[in-house]
Amino acid sequence: MNRRLLLIATATVAVAVFVVATLVYSRSTSPQATTVETSSLVRFDSIVVGEQHAPVTIVEWFDPSCEACRAFYPIVKQIMDRYPGKVRLVLRYAPLHEGSEEAVRILEAARKQNMLIPVLEAMLAAQPAWAAHGSPNLELAWQASAAAGLDLQKAQVDAQGEDVTARISQEKSDLETLGIKQTPTFYVNGQELVDFGPQQLADLVSAEVAKAD
Repeated sequence: MNRRLLLIATATVAVAVFVVATLVYSRSTSPQATTVETSSLVRFDSIVVGEQHAPVTIVEWFDPSCEACRAFYPIVKQIMDRYPGKVRLVLRYAPLHEGSEEAVRILEAARKQNMLIPVLEAMLAAQPAWAAHGSPNLELAWQASAAAGLDLQKAQVDAQGEDVTARISQEKSDLETLGIKQTPTFYVNGQELVDFGPQQLADLVSAEVAKAD
C-alpha cells in the first residue's frame, strides 16, 4: 500500500484524488496476467471513445460512484492523447456501489442524446456531493447532468427504458463471467492489468502500441 501511495502521489496532480480512494481500495489477484475472450469485454454496442479501429483497446470497467474511477479518468485521457488514433477506450459499467445503477441509467439516457461524455464528466466532477457512501443523493447527479445540458424530461423517461435495463443486466452478467469485484478494472488488448497503478497502465498501453507499430 505504501508503494502504491508513493507512486500515485508523484504521478500527476489529478492522481492526488486517487490517494484518498486507495485507502479503501484493495485488490486480490493472481500475479500472472491473463487474457480473456473479447466477447466478454467488448459488446457490439459498448461505449467506445476514440478511433473505432485503433489497434490498442483499453477496456475499463468503471462505477460512476467510484472515487478511484474518478481519479483515473484524466489519467486515461492523458494516455490516449500520447498515441493519437492508436488507442481507443471501451467503457463498461460495473455498478457495484449503492445508487450506481441509477447513475448508469443517467449515463445511458445521456448517451441517447449524444451527451454521454459531457454528462459523465459533470457527474464525476460532482461525485463527492452525490455519491456519498451509504447515502447517495442521485438528485444531485441529475442536477449535475442538467447543468451539462441534458434534457431532463426526456432523460428521465429514457433512463427507465427496457433497453437500459437489458444493458445493465448484460454488464452484470459479464462482470460475473470475468469475476470482477473492484473498480476500476482495466484490460489492454484483452490482457488484465494485474499490477495496478497509473504507471503500470501507461506501460502496458505503451507496450501494446509498440507491438502494433
